[in-house]
Amino acid sequence: MPQREAGVAAGPGADVVDAMRHARHLAEQGQHGLALAWMERAARLAPTDRGVLYALAAARLGAGDGTGAANAVETVMAMGEFRAGLRLQVLAHCVARAWAQAARLLGRFFTCYGFDPALRIPAGLVCQHMTLRGWCALEPDGVLHWGGLPDGCAPDVILDGQVWTPRRHDGLCVTLPRYWRQAHDIVVQYDGISLLGARPDRAELLHVTGAVMPDAQGMTGWAFMPAQPDQPPVLSVSDDAYGRRSPVLSRQWGAGGDDIAGPGAPVWGFGMAWADLAPQGMVHVALPDGRQLTGAPLPVCLPRARQVFPTMRRRVRIPAHMPPRAARCRVVIPVYANRVRTLACLNSVFDTLARRSDGTVTEIMVVDDATPEPALALALDDLAEAGRISLRRHDANLGYPAAVNTALSDADGMDVVLLNSDTLLAPGWLDEMLRVAYMRIDTGTVSPLSNDASILTWPEPEAPWPCDMETVHRIMAASLHANGGQDVEIPTAHGFCMLVRHDCLRQTGLFRPEFYGRGYGEENDFSMRARLAGWRHRVAAGVFVGHVGGVSFGAQRRALQQRNLWILNRLFPGYDALVQAHIAADPLAAARQRLSLLVWHRAARQMGGDGAVLLATHAGTGGVARVVAHRVREWGKAGCSPLVLEPAADGFLLRDGRQASPCPALHFAWPAQGDALVALLRAVGLRLVEVHHHLGHGARVRDLCARLDVPYDRHVHDYAGICPRITLVGPAGRYCGEPDVAGCRACVDALGSLVDETDVDRLRSITACELAGARRVIVPSADVASRLARYVPDVPYEISALEHDSPGLSLHQFAAACADRPAIGLPPRNDRCRVVVAGGIGPDKGHGIMLAAARDAQARDLPLEFIVVGHTSDDAALLETGRVFITGRYEGEEAVSLLRGAAGDVGFVPSICPETWCFTLTQLWRAGLRCVAFDLGAVAARIRATGRGTCLPLGLPVHQLNTFLLSYARAGHPAMASVHPLI
Repeated sequence: MPQREAGVAAGPGADVVDAMRHARHLAEQGQHGLALAWMERAARLAPTDRGVLYALAAARLGAGDGTGAANAVETVMAMGEFRAGLRLQVLAHCVARAWAQAARLLGRFFTCYGFDPALRIPAGLVCQHMTLRGWCALEPDGVLHWGGLPDGCAPDVILDGQVWTPRRHDGLCVTLPRYWRQAHDIVVQYDGISLLGARPDRAELLHVTGAVMPDAQGMTGWAFMPAQPDQPPVLSVSDDAYGRRSPVLSRQWGAGGDDIAGPGAPVWGFGMAWADLAPQGMVHVALPDGRQLTGAPLPVCLPRARQVFPTMRRRVRIPAHMPPRAARCRVVIPVYANRVRTLACLNSVFDTLARRSDGTVTEIMVVDDATPEPALALALDDLAEAGRISLRRHDANLGYPAAVNTALSDADGMDVVLLNSDTLLAPGWLDEMLRVAYMRIDTGTVSPLSNDASILTWPEPEAPWPCDMETVHRIMAASLHANGGQDVEIPTAHGFCMLVRHDCLRQTGLFRPEFYGRGYGEENDFSMRARLAGWRHRVAAGVFVGHVGGVSFGAQRRALQQRNLWILNRLFPGYDALVQAHIAADPLAAARQRLSLLVWHRAARQMGGDGAVLLATHAGTGGVARVVAHRVREWGKAGCSPLVLEPAADGFLLRDGRQASPCPALHFAWPAQGDALVALLRAVGLRLVEVHHHLGHGARVRDLCARLDVPYDRHVHDYAGICPRITLVGPAGRYCGEPDVAGCRACVDALGSLVDETDVDRLRSITACELAGARRVIVPSADVASRLARYVPDVPYEISALEHDSPGLSLHQFAAACADRPAIGLPPRNDRCRVVVAGGIGPDKGHGIMLAAARDAQARDLPLEFIVVGHTSDDAALLETGRVFITGRYEGEEAVSLLRGAAGDVGFVPSICPETWCFTLTQLWRAGLRCVAFDLGAVAARIRATGRGTCLPLGLPVHQLNTFLLSYARAGHPAMASVHPLI
């Protein structure tokens, strides 16, 4: 807990940057335990930020938590490996005494990144515990380091089979002869035994990565040596006007190389203004061996721009009549790497083309773009020798556009399909694409739907998903049935699977590698040129092609996309706007919906079981979502299919609650698509509706229930049916006392309504009708039943507790049933009494009470502090007091572990509304904490029934509240004297 100093105006801020800054400040003061707590908070505020997670891993390691550090850095490294991250992994596993994992990672570090002084001692410990002969690490400058050998001894170095033994060395390192850089195979041994790190990877040690991009001012770029991040790489810039020169390199942060350099690490940046470059031709940015950085060569002078949106001058040259189908179709598959994925693609092509019904002669042409994988090259040779493919091969890697052009160079008169080597195809795909290609005179290209193809992704364009061959077969069959013969115009073809009609190809020409280099955007450039010539691009909605997606070019992908999109938009102004207009209009929505509905209907025929149950709920999280998730699991165990209905802006979102369901989420506009929704629910055998919440739905769920003609159960989770404010909290900021109708109307007039109905009488009348028509009305506690009965008295309320409180068990016995260990990384104990609060604390959950209590504790310098395991509606105000620490949001399964790790003296439920249940109360008990709450609602009833805490009058002055919390925490037992509020 941060200690407030006299004169300090504010405590640490509430955002992630402030949390990290405060953590560093605490670490500098030697308060490492508290620093770790603030880093844990930062990570909860930004759970996907690599920089934050890496800093958290370092903080955990500094606090001695090797396992926690390893877990955090592994999450970071899953997004891309980098030198400092791998080093931290090694150290973390050493601290955790996970020697086997440490040895594996250390071997990779020495092999790919060379020597690091910080790893000399850990390497010795790893060798000792794993009984290894020793270790070695070769630096990119040729200095070989070793350890673990007898004093004064050196290892043997075998360069391409020739043994080189150091004659002079200091017992720790030696410089290898210069020709080591030319060696293809390097092995380091001692007494014939290979050392840890015995096979240095020369290519990795000397590797330079980087990218070049144009912008309005000129050329910018960055470069980086992963094995030597502090060493500037040697680069040269050359063009037709100024020849070859060296760019000025400087350390830059956020230049685009974070994926390789690591979060927050600098790269070596450079730039040149257009005035300092040749006015035409290409700019080359190369390494000493002649290899160019990604994005180079960079075109300096582009052809005249031609606008494509919102206006466009077409040069219409399309045929006046539909041309005859091409007699031949060439399927082109450029290949570079990944043997397994490439052969899977080819096998799917072989299998599907063998089953074709169309009479077109089909040729499969593979272009090997200088694959670095000998096994892949050999497999392609075998296929070519067997006559299954036509194979063309590049001597050097030229990139995707050039590989495509190699295949198109003699394809005149042929229809051509361009396929990525990471696609998967199912029977019927080519016949349907050709069918669509010749349905309209002006169709130039045809693309399919996919699981990962930007605007062509099904079921939702913004949500790509992985799929396997079985799924591709299933969805392709459904696509053909749902959308066969249907096409939709799109702004551009998608190059992952793109059919180009022969006459469009003849008029438009080849791809342009001179502009797009190794790839990205080349098919969009082709599409815009074709569009300007009068051709249109369409989707064959009846075709689905699987796509792994996003694996090409690795870490340079973002730089290539940025570079090529810049060029594309300057060649074709309006391109981005054209795509955005398509996204806004979403003409593919109907086709996606037809496919989704068919997938649901087919799945319904295979569901079996005892029909389906529909659970209508809101779109939020919290207690209602937790109950619905539990009900979904229970219905699944009972053999029913649980379907969840959530609100959408204009209707419903229906999803299958089962794990690994084949059915996508479905959107239904209401009432426009009401018939389709009702038909689907009847098809799946709907037998019951559980209404859990109307928030966001308005009257739609009630209207749907009336149309379905099946019984419904009403589960009550709050007071939205009788209170437009939902929680019975009035203008005074606490429980309203449930005044008469005039008082309720005054409250709504002052605060507004949180439900769709503002008239209290009408809201309660609607609720009464709904409850009266329900098969069952289920409430979580007797308090809820008695409170609702005041407004709807003639309904039998069925009380069903959401958890088992086991009132016969003591607090110790109740907590002992949970084996969760205390989490580390929370603020260490001090001499203050610690009050622990759990969950999301908003105004109705007692944020105002918390803030007043914290300010009072600070003002009176009470030995009292608060830990919020969760989040609040205003973290900053609470943190500013210096008496509150807030962990940030947590996953449900973490709750008890975090609460135990908080090491509190007492739990506090500060809700100022009558809770209908309160899961966090149970979690506090599971953590072994006696709880204090206000004498209100189900929380008070549960505390009284179990004796695991005490209740205070609502409205107790805050100074009395704090005084009581101190005495109750110190007393250490649940007994208390009666406390009365001061009036």
